[in-house]
Amino acid sequence: MSYVVDCRADHVSKHQRGFTLIELLIAVVIVGIIASIAYPNYTRYVERSVRSDGQTALLQAASEMERCYSRNYTYDGCELEMDTSPNGHYSISSDTPSGGYILTATTQRSDGCPSDITLNARGERLPEACW
Repeated sequence: MSYVVDCRADHVSKHQRGFTLIELLIAVVIVGIIASIAYPNYTRYVERSVRSDGQTALLQAASEMERCYSRNYTYDGCELEMDTSPNGHYSISSDTPSGGYILTATTQRSDGCPSDITLNARGERLPEACW
């Protein structure tokens, strides 16, 4: 008995494994669509988390200013104990014009706000879209 082995180069097995180019392109397109939806949502989430750090810092600074006012009956001479936000994304500054205060949080990071976030002695929070 003799066995013949077929070693021809054009012989293709019916049980071939792997992906075709079309299947790979479809997978890449699906991943691209998912990424195009997920990335903007992720950046908005990061901007909100950065902005909440600034809002927290302003509320803490306002609390310090009110404690100083309750001791001295004036905002003049009140100094902030902190000059940065809790996570360090914002620098906090204060100004005491005409019997009140204006607290400002500035950042170099993208927080989705067109300008600095401010809070004054009357409780006005600007810009409104950022609160």
